[in-house]
Amino acid sequence: MKKLLIISPHFPPLNAPDMQRIRMSLPHYRRQGWEPVVLTIEDRFQEGVREPELLESIARDVRVIRIPALPLSLTRWCGLGNTGLRMLPYLLWHGTRLLRREKFDLVFFSNTQFVTFPLGRLWRSWLGVPYVIDIQDPWRTDYYERRGSRSPPGGWKYQFARFQAWLLEGWTYRKVGAVMSVSPSYLEDLRQRYPDFARVPAEVIGFGGSREDLLQASAHQMTPPLYSRDQGEIHFLYTGASGPVMPHSLTVLFDGLRRYRASQPDRAARLRFHFVGTSYVAPGKGQPSVLPVAQECGVADLVSEIPHRIGHFEAMRWQRQADVLLLPGSSDLAYSPSKIYPYFLTGRPILGVVFRTSVMERLLDDLGCAFLVRFASDELKEQAYADLAAFFDLAVAGFPAGSLRPRNQELFQRSYLAEELTRRQCALFDQAR
Repeated sequence: MKKLLIISPHFPPLNAPDMQRIRMSLPHYRRQGWEPVVLTIEDRFQEGVREPELLESIARDVRVIRIPALPLSLTRWCGLGNTGLRMLPYLLWHGTRLLRREKFDLVFFSNTQFVTFPLGRLWRSWLGVPYVIDIQDPWRTDYYERRGSRSPPGGWKYQFARFQAWLLEGWTYRKVGAVMSVSPSYLEDLRQRYPDFARVPAEVIGFGGSREDLLQASAHQMTPPLYSRDQGEIHFLYTGASGPVMPHSLTVLFDGLRRYRASQPDRAARLRFHFVGTSYVAPGKGQPSVLPVAQECGVADLVSEIPHRIGHFEAMRWQRQADVLLLPGSSDLAYSPSKIYPYFLTGRPILGVVFRTSVMERLLDDLGCAFLVRFASDELKEQAYADLAAFFDLAVAGFPAGSLRPRNQELFQRSYLAEELTRRQCALFDQAR
């Protein structure tokens, strides 16, 4: 059996989105002929929301090696909180020793701590072990330089990250064995930037959904509900972060809601919108990012927001309680939200407010799992508002039989479950050279 070293700085019990691919794939690697070993940071050096229940999804026979990192108490005074930078010297030391001591066939970087990726080229040069990179977000991007985009967050930190990407991205990808990406646009950007990248085996592989997660979420005690149904209310739910790329679709949603209330006040009075876990911070620290948009649109009384990050399984239990699940689209047209797949598994109606020609629009169209409200930044939104009103009418009517598109269950089973996506990962590992 071939041996796979996985570099995943974030790992349970930490609840972080960039380790979810690995966590869901671990039960399936051995069936595809790969023995996984995870190299991560000791929990005491991690910052973020803990979810002990995630540990239950990790098989006890999976080898997890935890290494130190520079403590935040030491680095915070100079503004350094980045996980990848804090662990980098330890990862270089421990990773090199491990690769020298044991025979590994491949190193797999599956995280968004981009500064760790160049170690793949160093290890390949020193020890001859090929490496594969999982592109969950673009390392180098011009998103914030595009016309109409918001100002980039982070001040000097953003500028430093941008310089780091310019300096290291091309050097790192020049010797990569293979690349997977959650979006075809990320691969196309690399092909345009680096002509030699065309020779690299590459495939688009999403995160997918896990039936094991759904079973685990269902087996535990029900999370206390967010709301009461005493008044016959209809509850819309969004779970997950709300970044600077979402206000466009939220504005369309809330403007449409305001217009609907003006024409159908009694029906609109039953609608409630909940946004949960909209930041990546622990309880008590998050600032609302959705409510200010709702206030500007005049519908804040119908909207609630819990900014702090919530657990993965807690989110799944809340999703199953909702009447409708929300998917506001991103102005980054390449964005492919991983929450589509657990949303699909719940079987609940889904409302997608999406940019035309986006990856998210194509994916939801293929799966047939959402009522789509489509719009573009440079067009009037009248059709989008009419489509929203039609969906609100369906929700108030209880979604009569045949009012929603049939879901493409066959496509989901064939292409978006964790076991199939792990098989595709391993097929790409086999091509790495």
